[in-house]
Amino acid sequence: MSERVKEVAVQEADRIKTLTTDAARSGAYLYPLRGIAYFLSHRALWKPLTAKLVPTLSLGLGVTTFMFVFTYLPQAAIMTFTQGPLAAVSAALLVLSESSTIFTMLSKTLLIEDALVDTFDGVLMSKGTTDLVSSGRQIKAGNNPIARLGKVIKSPLARFSPNALIRYFMYLPLNFIPVVGTIMFVILQGRRIGPSAHTRYFQLKGWNSAQKEKHIEENKAAYTSFGVAAALLELVPIASILFAFTNTVGAALWAADMEKGEVNEHGTSPHLREQAKKAE
Repeated sequence: MSERVKEVAVQEADRIKTLTTDAARSGAYLYPLRGIAYFLSHRALWKPLTAKLVPTLSLGLGVTTFMFVFTYLPQAAIMTFTQGPLAAVSAALLVLSESSTIFTMLSKTLLIEDALVDTFDGVLMSKGTTDLVSSGRQIKAGNNPIARLGKVIKSPLARFSPNALIRYFMYLPLNFIPVVGTIMFVILQGRRIGPSAHTRYFQLKGWNSAQKEKHIEENKAAYTSFGVAAALLELVPIASILFAFTNTVGAALWAADMEKGEVNEHGTSPHLREQAKKAE
């Protein structure tokens, strides 16, 4: 039995190693960085964020304070047995990750879902894929992409599902394994977050479940790469409100590249690294 467990563990480790290598080669982790640059250089995209900033920051501060007051010390005490002197830092990072997950799920469900949809659609408009956006909402006259967004026709991003939270807490014990466990945890989180970043794109395309699953499987490494980078940026709950929007911008830029057919065998733009170095 122990030999079988070792064999499965080795196979899983090899699979994760291969996925990590392919994810790095895809370069999709640069889309969140490109999203930051694009967001900062296009002031029209700031409107959805600024409209929700105060209530969302208040929620983030409240969640983070609550988690540190009630969960930091118990988790640090447990991690002392497995990580020794690293427990204090590891526990802090773990609480930040937990706070970020809870904050992100609550804010996206209760406060900023519509704002993220507007941001995603606005970026697609700015990249010349208006026909795609018009399949999911009305288009108005206006002097910038956000101003041109009309009434939503297709329902926006999927609302909160408890499955994501259940999977998160299932993977949480990996953090008790020094270094390697935390890396595996982040990668597994990336595998979940990556495809969800394109939920709106799949809706606008009108894809069914089979089409979405096929696309995600074909670009599994790239989605993991994007998801890991996005998850790391959203690690700090208070700052994650900004990164939730910039990650959405990055996801929309990637979707625009896909829509125009400007992607390579990895499913990403062949000029991505050059594009990420400058604001467009």
